[in-house]
Amino acid sequence: MSEILVLYYSQGGAVREMAQLIARGVESVPNINARIRTAPKVSANCEATEPEIPDSGAPYVEQSDLEECIGLALGSPTRFGNMAAPMKYFLDGTVGLWLKGALVGKPAAVFTSTGSMHGGNETTLLTMMLPLMHHGMLMVGLPYSEPELSSTQTGGTPYGASHIGGAMDDKPISADERKLCLALGKRLAQTALKLNQ
Repeated sequence: MSEILVLYYSQGGAVREMAQLIARGVESVPNINARIRTAPKVSANCEATEPEIPDSGAPYVEQSDLEECIGLALGSPTRFGNMAAPMKYFLDGTVGLWLKGALVGKPAAVFTSTGSMHGGNETTLLTMMLPLMHHGMLMVGLPYSEPELSSTQTGGTPYGASHIGGAMDDKPISADERKLCLALGKRLAQTALKLNQ
């Protein structure tokens, strides 16, 4: 059975919930499964380490997860219009995969949660695309044929799924945001299967 890697970093839980919705969208397509993984935190303290297995939630990502899967959904909260440091740190360590061309031709999609409507959700999605494009991945977004993209009063962009979590990260994922996460996962899985034939 082919797998899509759903890789996320989440601090408040919204990106983790989005990852689970995207995984459901992936698994709505026959003959494909979602492999959910998370990126560990980074620390300015050189001696600080995370346990090898997280206390709860998805296992930590390994580079082999990227190599083994036929597509990638990448999610991070917004940090000043950019992806969070743990996700950037993990991606910065994938040079070996880049040298081998291990991700060339695989489809990828991105998703984010942001504190406010104009808090940088679209720039975060774009910054997550850049290293994936350097890897030769093919970007999959959300077309305007998804009606929620035109009707949403919360998150949602053609660049990928997004959520407006509020300044205190206390706003639940809206119905439109949920549908767009599911649609992105489904579209990514369908694309990956077509490319993998």
